[in-house]
Amino acid sequence: MTEEKQDTPQPVDLTAFEIEQLLGLFIGLLSAKAWQYMGVQLKPGKDELEKDLMKASTAIDCVSFMVSKLATSLPETERGRLEAMVADLQINYAKQA
Repeated sequence: MTEEKQDTPQPVDLTAFEIEQLLGLFIGLLSAKAWQYMGVQLKPGKDELEKDLMKASTAIDCVSFMVSKLATSLPETERGRLEAMVADLQINYAKQA
């Protein structure tokens, strides 16, 4: 019976995360959605690329804002990595538009 409990995914209490952890999580999720909305990555379970540039723009703007808020608490290398990620999203959005 204990093996069955170990196989069952346990819920995660996101309210226990620190703000920096939450921002990092949201940045990762929204950047992945931005790539999907730009039609560059497949959405899970889909066979064809889908493009929605309005949603991509919203996701990129939110990622950029969160990176700017998180940047002050990050080491320079991590801050640079995130800023480069935002620039990459913005450049690829401009190519898709």
